[in-house]
Amino acid sequence: MDCIFCKIINNEVPSFKVYEDDFVLAFLDINPATMGHTLVIPKKHFENIFDIEDEYLKKIIVVAKKIAEKMKEKGFGGVNFYHASDRVAEQGVFHFHLHVIPRVEGDGIDFTKSLNSISKFNSEDFEEIRNKITLI
Repeated sequence: MDCIFCKIINNEVPSFKVYEDDFVLAFLDINPATMGHTLVIPKKHFENIFDIEDEYLKKIIVVAKKIAEKMKEKGFGGVNFYHASDRVAEQGVFHFHLHVIPRVEGDGIDFTKSLNSISKFNSEDFEEIRNKITLI
């Protein structure tokens, strides 16, 4: 397998680790959105959200929260969690990973710019998609 994250897990590629246990590894992103940007990954290879086992996902979010709390304790104002699954969602490395991006006032990042644009959808559109994806 030619997965860069698997190589990091196996110490074939160096990284700046910030957390490690038997199931999860967290390390600094080498192309950070902000300084301290951290990737949290399972040590077992899963391509994305569609095939990761629930138990691993639970462990990843707990570790991500601990990292976020440490970031807040050390003076960051907040964090963003970011994840992309599959090519259409712009996933770049096909090993599940969760980004923990520390934020400070005035850092110039605007994740909400496209999220908060004026909606081009009407109530019928919302009803149709709700009917497709509802779990209740």
